[in-house]
Amino acid sequence: MRRRVLGLLLTIVAAFFSASPHASAQQARKIPVIGYLMDRPGPTAFDEAFRRGLRELGYAEGRNVIVEYRWAEGKADRLPALAAELVGLRVDVIVTQGVPATKAAKNATSAIPIVMASSPDAVADGLIASFARPGGNITGLSVYARELSGKRLELLKEAVPGLTRVDAVFNALNPAMPPQFKETAAAAEKLGLKVLPLDVRFPDGVEPAFADSVRAGAGAIVVLSDSVTITYRAQLGAAGLKHRLPTMFANKTYLEGGGLMSYGPDITDMFRRAASYVDKILKGAKPADLPVEQPTKLYLVINLKTAKALGLTIPPSLLQRADEVIQ
Repeated sequence: MRRRVLGLLLTIVAAFFSASPHASAQQARKIPVIGYLMDRPGPTAFDEAFRRGLRELGYAEGRNVIVEYRWAEGKADRLPALAAELVGLRVDVIVTQGVPATKAAKNATSAIPIVMASSPDAVADGLIASFARPGGNITGLSVYARELSGKRLELLKEAVPGLTRVDAVFNALNPAMPPQFKETAAAAEKLGLKVLPLDVRFPDGVEPAFADSVRAGAGAIVVLSDSVTITYRAQLGAAGLKHRLPTMFANKTYLEGGGLMSYGPDITDMFRRAASYVDKILKGAKPADLPVEQPTKLYLVINLKTAKALGLTIPPSLLQRADEVIQ
């Protein structure tokens, strides 16, 4: 009897030790957690592109990765608390878009890696030391190129005969936008155009602001991009159509609201590519060692349906240069 009991005990002990490495391995392979901090009200096509990027890299939410989503609902003052909440959860990496969200995350932690899915001029905005060597805990993709301001105005002038004044719409609460406006105004002067800021309160003030713009003699609108103007792209496009103001945007996503033209990088694809930065960091890469990606391909998209509604005939030479024409 004693032998049988002793044998049983030995079997149990052996089973325990043989299972221990497996249990330890399970703990070592804990499911990574991604913090996702946006100042938009909720998910858009950009966020689905990020999730698609994760799936392409073999991640499945709830199975081998967890994403903690935090939406500031357009209220930038909520971002610091949401960032602190993600830090408190000890997430492995935080994904952001735009200067306010990225700065909120940066102020909340210097240890947790931060991936910018899309940010304006990340160097000028003080988020990173340089594109090649970002330093610190931030890396990702920077969307803004200074020459784009002048190029957008140049294309707008080509599309709208006799254009002399353009009003600029931007989110004045975003600290990255006023410097972009100054660059836009400087580029306009070289093209013989006058650019003035249009005071807009989002979203209810969009249509009245466009009415004021017409009364003041503006011939077109240029929209400086951030998450707020993207969120209210439908209102911007509708106001442009109502008041017969041609609109120039920073990327194709805006044209879903009825805008006339866009010129810039593919923001949706940038969100997809942000997943590759997350993947590298989860596998051990340091943000300081990952160069920040800048736009390499810019897309000119023209909405002919909107042009017809505005009574505009887009020059054939401009249509030939378009990467996409929306009929």
